[in-house]
Amino acid sequence: MDKREYDSEESNALKDAFYLFNEGTQFDSYLTMGCIKTTKGYQFNVWAPNAQSVYLVGDFNNWSELDEMKTADQSGIYSIDMDSAEEGQRYKYKVIQADGTVAYKIDPYAYAFEVRPKDASIVKDLPEKQWKDGLWMANRRRLEIYSRPLNIYEVHLSSWKHHEDGSWYTINELKDELIPYVKDLGYTHIEFMPLMEHPLDASWGYQATGFYGLSSKFGTVEDFRAFVEAAHQANLGVLMDWVPGHFNRNEYGIAYFDGTAQFEYADPIRANNNRWGTLNFDIGKEQVRSYLISNALFWIEQFHIDGLRVDAVSNMLYLDYDLGEWTPNDEGTNVNKEGVEFLQLLNTKIFERHPDVLMMAEESTAWGKVTHPVHEGGLGFNYKWNMGWMNDTLKFFEMDPYFRKDHFSLITFSFMYTFNENFILPFSHDEVVHGKKSMMHKMFGDRYNQFAGLRTIETYRMMHPGKKLQFMGAEYGQFLEWRFDEGLEWNNLNDEANAKHLSFTKQLNAFYKAHRALWEYDHSSAGLDILDADNKDETTLYFIRQGKNPRDFLIICCNFVPIERQNVRIGVPYKGQYEEVWNTEWESLGGTWTEAQGIARTSDEPMHGKEYSLEVILPALSIVVLKPKRVYDVPKK
Repeated sequence: MDKREYDSEESNALKDAFYLFNEGTQFDSYLTMGCIKTTKGYQFNVWAPNAQSVYLVGDFNNWSELDEMKTADQSGIYSIDMDSAEEGQRYKYKVIQADGTVAYKIDPYAYAFEVRPKDASIVKDLPEKQWKDGLWMANRRRLEIYSRPLNIYEVHLSSWKHHEDGSWYTINELKDELIPYVKDLGYTHIEFMPLMEHPLDASWGYQATGFYGLSSKFGTVEDFRAFVEAAHQANLGVLMDWVPGHFNRNEYGIAYFDGTAQFEYADPIRANNNRWGTLNFDIGKEQVRSYLISNALFWIEQFHIDGLRVDAVSNMLYLDYDLGEWTPNDEGTNVNKEGVEFLQLLNTKIFERHPDVLMMAEESTAWGKVTHPVHEGGLGFNYKWNMGWMNDTLKFFEMDPYFRKDHFSLITFSFMYTFNENFILPFSHDEVVHGKKSMMHKMFGDRYNQFAGLRTIETYRMMHPGKKLQFMGAEYGQFLEWRFDEGLEWNNLNDEANAKHLSFTKQLNAFYKAHRALWEYDHSSAGLDILDADNKDETTLYFIRQGKNPRDFLIICCNFVPIERQNVRIGVPYKGQYEEVWNTEWESLGGTWTEAQGIARTSDEPMHGKEYSLEVILPALSIVVLKPKRVYDVPKK
C-alpha cells in the first residue's frame, strides 16, 4: 500500500485546512475530510484527537491492520493514502480508543453507506455535475421569498407510496411520480423529512448516523441530485429537515468516536438526550461547528437544496429542555449560550454565501427574535414554524362546536403576535401520529361535517398571514393517521368524498397562488385588517388580506359553527360591487351549494369601522371570500 508523506505543497494546504477545522472556521471541511479521490486512488482523513492509534480497514486490504493512519502537528486528524481503494468498496476506521478499547467506526464524512442492517462506509467520490436548473436558480436569486407564495408539501420519503409487495419507493421512482403529483396540486415546494443515513425507521430519520450520506435505502448522491434538478425544472423547490442538535448513539457511529467525549458534550448531563435516547452535539466545540456548518452548506451547495428546516431548535437553546437533571449556565439561567452562538454563526455563514435560501426553525417556545437578523440580537433564521397557531387552531376545530364560542380566543389570539416573526403555518407529520388522529379524523361530527371542517380549517390557514406547510395525506383527507412503515392510504381516493377533497386542495392551492393579497404582505401589518374578531357568540370572524396594490384585497368571512348565518352585514373599505370568489360550501369544492351568491352591492351603512357595508349569507361551517369587482375612490398605488 502506498502511503504518501505530507511534506509537499499539497500537504501544506491540507495542514492549513486541518488548522481551520480545529479553529472552527473550516466550513467546506467535507472537501478535505473523509474519503477524498486523488489522482492515484483515495485519501482518508479522520478526526480522532484522543485515539491511541487509527487503522484504515476495508475491502482494499482484506480488513487487515496493515494500514495505520498518521497524524501530524498535533492536529488530531489521522491521514492515509490508499491507492488500491476503488469506488464501491466498503471500509471502516479501526480506532484504538483512549483507554485501549478497539472500536470499528464509520466515516463521519462518508457520502455512502451499506444498505441496512449492514453499516460500513462506502468508498465514493463526490462526482461533478453539469446542472440543468439554471432558470430556477436565477429566479431564486432574483425573487424575494418574503413577498412570494410559499406552500410546502411535507413528505416522509419511505411512506409516501409503497409497491404492491410492501417495499418503499426509491428517490428515482419518486422523481417520476411525486414531482408531477405535487406540481399538479399546485404546491410550491417539497420538504423531505431527514434523508441522511439512519439505522432505525421508527426515528423517521431524526436520529442520524451519517450526516453526509443519503440514506442507502433511498438511493445515491447522483439520484438525489437528479431529483432536485427535476423538481427545479418543474418549478418546484426542494427543502430538507436537518438535525444539528443531536445524533444517534449506536456504537459504530460517531458516538464517543475516539473513546472520549468528541462530538458530544463531556458533561454526561448535557451529552445524554433523554427525550430521544440520543447524544447532543457539543455545539460549542470548534471542530463540531466546522463539521455541522460544513454539513449544512454541503446539502445546499452540492445538491442545490433550497433550504433547511432545522429540527428541535429549542433543544439547542435551553439547558432544561430535556427530561431530567440539568445544570444552569454561569449566570444561573437555563439559556444554552453555546447553542445561541452556534445558531447565529450557522445562519450568518449560510446567508453570507446564499442569501436566497430558506433557514426555517422548528422552535416551539416563546423565544424572541428567532427570525430577526443576528446583528439585531436575533438567531438569524428567515422563518419559524408557528407552533402556537397550530396547537390553538387544531384544539379549536377538534372541540364540539357548541363550546367554541367559549374558546374563541384560540382562533383570534394569533393575530396579536403574527407579525412578531416570519411565520410558517404548519400542519405537519407531528400532528397526525401517536394517536393524535389524521387531520380529517380530528374534525368534529359526522363524515360530511368532518370534510366541511377540513375545508374550513385548510381555507382558514390559507387566508391567515404566514407561509404554509401541509403533510402528505391531508390533501385528500386520509382517515387513518400516518404510519411510518406503510404507504399512504391511496385507496381512499376511490371514495367520492376523498376524491372531491383532493380536488378542493388543488383549487385552494391555485386560489392562493392567484391572489397576491394572500402572500405579498405576509409579514407586515399592512397585509391584515381585522374587521371583527369579537363575535364569539356567533363564532364568526371577519378580516381583510391586502396586497401591495390598494385594489388587491380579499374580505375573509369565517363561520366556525355548523349554523347558517343569514343577512350577515360586513364592513368594507370602498363603495361598489363585490363578488364571491370562494365558498367552502360550493358543490365544486365538496359542499352542497350549487350556485354562488352573486354580486353583493354596498350600502352607506357603516360597519366594522368602515364607511360602507354589504350583506352575505354564511353557510354552516364555512369560509366565504369576497373580492372587489367594481369599487370607487380607491387610492392609487
